[in-house]
Formats: sequence, structure tokens, C-alpha cells
Amino acid sequence: MSHKQFIYCWQKWLLPIFVRAVVMICLTAGVLSILGSTAPMSNAEPVFHSYVAANAQLVSTTRRTQDQRTSLKSTALNAIVYHSPDCNCCGGWIDHLKAQGFKITDFSTPDIARVKQKYNVPDNLSSCHTAIVNGYVIEGHVPAEDIKRLLQEKPNVVGLSVPQMPVGTPGMEIGNRKDSFSVLSFDRNDSVTVFNKYSSS
Repeated sequence: MSHKQFIYCWQKWLLPIFVRAVVMICLTAGVLSILGSTAPMSNAEPVFHSYVAANAQLVSTTRRTQDQRTSLKSTALNAIVYHSPDCNCCGGWIDHLKAQGFKITDFSTPDIARVKQKYNVPDNLSSCHTAIVNGYVIEGHVPAEDIKRLLQEKPNVVGLSVPQMPVGTPGMEIGNRKDSFSVLSFDRNDSVTVFNKYSSS
């Protein structure tokens, strides 16, 4: 069962049952109080508190998920893309980002190596174009979904890279062929970590 299905079932079926149970417990407590009973509700109280705790946890989880989605939606997806004038695959990657909701500022430059040096892209992670997205460096044909995940999680890294130009990456499509490739994150200490992996087909 997915998270959305669970929330639907909770709101449609489980929540009414929970409310009725709480009402019954409260009514029982009220009747016993009126009758002057001094016996502790040893069985009812733990059940009541368990229901309250479970409901509070569910509400907290739901709000946290909604806040994450709202945060990503409210984040402007702005990308500044630097590429060589004679690079055709860069245009394909730009179209891929546009289709995923990114607003592109396109800069064609004959000195793309200087751009990579400016933004501290390691030589072994370099590719054909360099982009800046909300302060992060995006090197090469990184899929838009990985960029969105980066913006949502906000790790302490310089950016992401897909080194060289693997076939099958966004903008490098050649028929049905798709090479295996990894999206790598890198930080200011030149530490490289696998951010995501894609298998060949």
C-alpha cells in the first residue's frame, strides 16, 4: 500500500472508527465520574493515549511530507547553462530541462574550460556543458529528476556530474541504446559520492 493509499484509507475508514472510540471512552469516563466511581481506568487510559499518540504521529508525518512537496514546488527551477557554440547535445539536454519545468538562461561560450575552472569542476568529472541551478553546479547530462532531488534534499555539496557523455542520458539519446551511468556528487574537498545509478538497456 502506497503512502497516498494509506492516507486515503485512514481518512475514509480508520479516522471515523478512532473518533467513535474516543467518544465512547469519554462517555464511559463521564458516566463513571457521575456515579462516583473511584476505580482507576487502567484499561481505557492506555488505549486512549495510544490512539492519541498514533494519530499525532500520522499527522506529523503527513504535514512533513506536504511541507517537503510545497518547498520544492515553491523553489524556482532556474538554470544558467554554459556550453560550446558547436555542441548539439547540449541543446537536447536544455530541452529536457525545459520539459521538466526549468527556466533556462542559455550562454554560448568558446571558452567552456574557463567556466569549469571558475566553478571548481574536477577534471575527471567534466563533460560538455556546465550549469548553475539554484547555486549548485550541474556538470553534463544529469537527469532533471536528480537535480530536483538535489534541490529538495539540499546536501552540503558543490553539485552533481555525469562525466563524459554516456549514450542514453538526457540529450544523448541514440535509438533504444542506453549505457549504464552514474550521477556523482562532489564537494569542495574533491570527495565524490554516487548520487544515483542507471542501468543499461
